[in-house]
Amino acid sequence: MSTSRTVIASLVAFALFACTEPKREEQSAPRAEPSPPAVTAAAPTPSAPVPPAAEYDLDASHSRVGFSVRHMMVSNTRGHFSKLSGAAHIDERDLAASRVSIDVDTASIDTADAKRDEHLRSADFFDVKAHPTMTFRSTSVRAAGAGYAVAGELTIRGVTKPVVLEVDALSPPVKDPWGGVRRGTRARAKIDRKAWGLTWNKALETGGVAVGDEVTLDLEIELIQKKPS
Repeated sequence: MSTSRTVIASLVAFALFACTEPKREEQSAPRAEPSPPAVTAAAPTPSAPVPPAAEYDLDASHSRVGFSVRHMMVSNTRGHFSKLSGAAHIDERDLAASRVSIDVDTASIDTADAKRDEHLRSADFFDVKAHPTMTFRSTSVRAAGAGYAVAGELTIRGVTKPVVLEVDALSPPVKDPWGGVRRGTRARAKIDRKAWGLTWNKALETGGVAVGDEVTLDLEIELIQKKPS
């Protein structure tokens, strides 16, 4: 009898367990990730039109011919010429046809020291009475990097030697409030002053000389387009 009861109890327990077994949750389908937005290719930026060839005058009130030279082997002396004039023919479609000329009044030298400026005007240096004008005349213009290499002849004290100016890219044409068209650039070069007869110097007791031989030229140029006659 006890055996029958045990069997019956086991069957009841099995039936209860089977009825109470939790249902397995159905596996949900993986969530679809949103697709990244389509990338639209940017339209290419149109390049600025190349300005037509034109004649320009140098705007002396907004231009500067500066220089620096080593002094006493320890520092640089800087100066500029305040009076200059010039002209340019610019043809960016045919650089070989471009040309530039600059005239500088040597007596207008200014190094912020009156005594030194008088010495620079004397025969020891620029000899402004005999040679009142320093000139640059281009002989070729070609593209170089982002700018131009302008080769030309530099005349100082009646001596003419070749020089190459490293010129920045010209600014785009800008119309001023008075109807003028302006462009600007910057040019640099290094020269040996002795090649033009600027040989004065003084030896220092500690070695070296009072004035360095290498002169760095730094030109800030603003041009205004000539109006048709």
